[in-house]
This record gives sequence, structure tokens and C-alpha cells, in this order.
Amino acid sequence: MKKSGNALPVDVSMPHLDAVVARLCNPLSLDVVWHNPAQGAAMPSLTDLEGIMSRLSAAIFPGYFGSANMRRESMRYHLSANLDSIYRMLSEQLLRGFCFACSKQKNARTSCKTDSEQAALAFMDQLPEIRRMLAGDANAAYEGDPAATSPGETIFCYPSLRVMLHHRIAHALYTLNVPVIPRIISEMAHARTGIDIHPGASIGEEFFIDHGTGVVIGETCILGRNCRLYQGVTLGAYSFPKNSDGTLIKGVPRHPVLEDAVTVYSGATILGRVTIGRGAIIGGNVWVTEDVPPGARILQDNSHV
Repeated sequence: MKKSGNALPVDVSMPHLDAVVARLCNPLSLDVVWHNPAQGAAMPSLTDLEGIMSRLSAAIFPGYFGSANMRRESMRYHLSANLDSIYRMLSEQLLRGFCFACSKQKNARTSCKTDSEQAALAFMDQLPEIRRMLAGDANAAYEGDPAATSPGETIFCYPSLRVMLHHRIAHALYTLNVPVIPRIISEMAHARTGIDIHPGASIGEEFFIDHGTGVVIGETCILGRNCRLYQGVTLGAYSFPKNSDGTLIKGVPRHPVLEDAVTVYSGATILGRVTIGRGAIIGGNVWVTEDVPPGARILQDNSHV
């Protein structure tokens, strides 16, 4: 009886592994996780989506990402080629996303290819606005952090700009009703920065997260212009409404609204569909579950100052 390294003898290991296979194929275990691709469509590719984000970074912030030798005289040529590749790659991934969603529904759509191409074109049309918003975020980071030496440094180095690059792209796709792909793009940034922003969250201009690690912003949050958060802030749901059968009701507004120029310091938790008024300041480690009037300052003892 031969052994290979530390492996079990063949006559012992094979029956053992066969038993494991049988248990893994048991419908009680498999049905929960089984994915049946619609019409043979492949799953979205994480590698290809990383490539798309790399190309989008170069298109939105030329010179910072992509070719190090980019010149304005030749930018139109490079940008045209890059956008053509982005459109083709994105259309394919959106198709896979639509097909993935179809596989989970009883009535599958018959226009996934057309829908993916139209969504990709509609997204491409938003790129100039996405760049404008991100340029404002970079400037807000520079003006809001005395350690920043230039807006360019924040683009190249800051986790806030990395996560907002992903978020503004993911949010644009989310508003086009693209399934799955926006969440994948958001989770890429979450994994790299520790900042968790759902693609459904609506975030206004000139937004900055200082430091950033541990920030959570929920799906139905609405943030106005010139808001600033610090590390460890949670903008979450206080409770989850349920149907009569006990299942969660999806999509209802359940996260905070921050009006313009709100600052939330580190460790603060704001829960539920509450409104934090314009210019309010929420102190560190505060728990907020009620509306806060404009201009108020909320401290750890929950007193208004």
C-alpha cells in the first residue's frame, strides 16, 4: 500500500472523498448556493471589472493613472481608444450581470443584450459629470485636510478619493438599474480601503472622508453638498420593516439624510431615516436616532450646544 507524502492511502482516501462529494451534492446543502446560468451566460468577471476600473481611472484622471507619458496633444487619440475598450468590456460585464439577475427570477427578460448595451452607453454619457464630481471631491479633501499638499496628492494617495471613484461609478450604474455589477465595484473599494458605501447611497458634491477606515454608508442614505465624515462613522438603519410573512421589505428609505455642510466626527453612529440639518456637527462616539436641527452641535452627552 503506497503513500504519497502525508496523504491518506488511496484505498482509504477515495471512499472518504466520495462520501464528502455525496454530502456536498445533497440538495439540502446544494440548493441554497447553486447558480444556474441563464442561457449559458458566464458569471461577471472580477478580473475584467478590475481592468475596467483601471481604464476608467485613467480616463477620469489622466496622468495619475494609466500611461505615464500622456500628453494633451495626443489625449483625444488615447481617450477614444480607451473609451472604446471600456464600452465593449463593460457591455459584456453588464450582460453577465443582467443574466445573473435573470437566473434568480421566475420570468427572465429576453432583452439582456440590448439592455446591457444601452446601459453601457448611458453610463459612458455620464463620465464627464462623474469627473466633475470627483474633481470637487479632490478639492474638498485638499481644503479639508491640512496635511494635504495638493488636490493631486489626494487623487493619488487618499482612500477617500479611491472609494469615491468607485462609488460615483457604481452609483451611476445603480441608477441605471444595473444588477450585481455596482455592488461588485463598491466592494472592490471596500476591500482596499475599509470604507463601505452602498452603491445606492446618494452623495452630493465636494464630499470628503478623513482617514476613512470603518466608515459605513447605507443604501438609502442621502448626503448633501460639502459633507465631511471621519473614521468609524456609521450611517445605518435603525430597524428593518418586514412583510406579514417575516421577510424584509426591500428598498424602503431607512438610512439617514445629511443636509449640506454636515460634519460627523469619528465613531459617531446615526441610525434610521433621520435628518441632520444643514451645518450641524455630530461629535465623536455619539449615538443619534432623532432629527438634528440645522446648525446644532451634538456632543457625547446628547446635549444640544
